[in-house]
Amino acid sequence: MEYARLGRSGLRVSRIGLGTNAFGARADARAARLVLEQAIASGVTLIDTANIYARTQSEAIIGEVLAASGLRHQVILATKAGLGRGEGLVDRGGSRWHLLRELEGSLRRLRTDYIDLYQIHTYDPNTPLEETLATLDAAVRAGKVRYIGCSNYAAWELARALEVSRAHHWEPYISVQPGYSLVDRGVERELVPLCLDQGIGILAYYPLAGGILTGKYRPGEPPPPDSRAATEPTFARRLDRDRLQTARAVAEEAQALGVTPAQLALAWLLHRPGVTSAIVGATRPEQLRENLGALEVPWTETVAQRLDALSERFVWAPPFAEYRIDREA
Repeated sequence: MEYARLGRSGLRVSRIGLGTNAFGARADARAARLVLEQAIASGVTLIDTANIYARTQSEAIIGEVLAASGLRHQVILATKAGLGRGEGLVDRGGSRWHLLRELEGSLRRLRTDYIDLYQIHTYDPNTPLEETLATLDAAVRAGKVRYIGCSNYAAWELARALEVSRAHHWEPYISVQPGYSLVDRGVERELVPLCLDQGIGILAYYPLAGGILTGKYRPGEPPPPDSRAATEPTFARRLDRDRLQTARAVAEEAQALGVTPAQLALAWLLHRPGVTSAIVGATRPEQLRENLGALEVPWTETVAQRLDALSERFVWAPPFAEYRIDREA
């Protein structure tokens, strides 16, 4: 396993992190335990979850496995709050009320007394940024949170947050978690340059575009019966022809190199400027083992240039995934 510092902090995390939004949903408790134990045994330290994943079951499963195994001290637990947990007026966002309630819930489900990386799941246009950041700063000072980060922030939102924290001498965000892959490169326009300038670590989610870059989906063919596109109709709408054709081209490049499409796509991402870790989900240990093989892909400037060229149009394409809170009237 390879490790890197997260932004300008002293925190070191594995270059491949384990995404757990399938735990409690497409992976039951037993399957999730096998994947988590395999990850830790393989040197993965970054375990990423959220309060909304599988309606809190992801956090609960992780907490149970870590408590039973005694491995809590070996991992960097990252969780999130801010996206909707219900239909109530205070069931989402970056308010003090919501964040403190959700932090306590995450601590309880994860069976720990601190979160290593607590992330705001998306920018809240309805709550003063000062309220959100002051709440996070207080959580760090109370010892319940070690570091803070954000997810789904636009570049201007992250820049503003950094300036507010700096002005008040509050703990700053050390990381941002955007969607980023060969078929989702919009973050390269503004967010990546900002992160490089400000020393913010990038934790890329959907690095395989929800499985598109594994080659499992083909143009004109129905999705495999156990795939996300088959079980989540809203996800199936993202299977557009441009992305599927690019995935096929990536698969051809991978075959020529003797690696899998997923390994090649992850290797490309891990060589992008500013990227600290790729957050990759898995529902079976063998999927995880394949993903870890990305660290062994023979990398050359020629390979990088070919992949850059075949995916360049996605720098300007609409985002593959975007999770936002609407501004209230």
